[in-house]
Amino acid sequence: MRLSTYNFLTSKAIKGVKDGYPLKLTIVKKDIVESEFNPTFIGRLLPRLDWLGIRLAAEILELSDIPPKQPANIAEDEELLKKLHHLLLEIDVLEGQLECPETGRVFPITDGIPNMLLNEDEV
Repeated sequence: MRLSTYNFLTSKAIKGVKDGYPLKLTIVKKDIVESEFNPTFIGRLLPRLDWLGIRLAAEILELSDIPPKQPANIAEDEELLKKLHHLLLEIDVLEGQLECPETGRVFPITDGIPNMLLNEDEV
């Protein structure tokens, strides 16, 4: 699971959950998969991302060079765009879990795939 995907996941479908975001991410095994940097792609992806999710992922991975708030001139900061590219597109979570912040419901990540399926009584 790439961390760009993590930024969009929520447990809002669970009965009684109001927001379900951000999910608590625990990484057991990860891999780095290098890919070509495309500043245009990252620039177009940014408006769709939640900066809180980006910061949480960066903190989990101990990447302290991601600023606490999204800079206004982010599209002009190529170094920051490269760091975001690495964080969002090159780090692949292979094993771990996601936890709902409201219910504590755990969703496992196995072979890079988060299992977000709910039981009948949770819907």
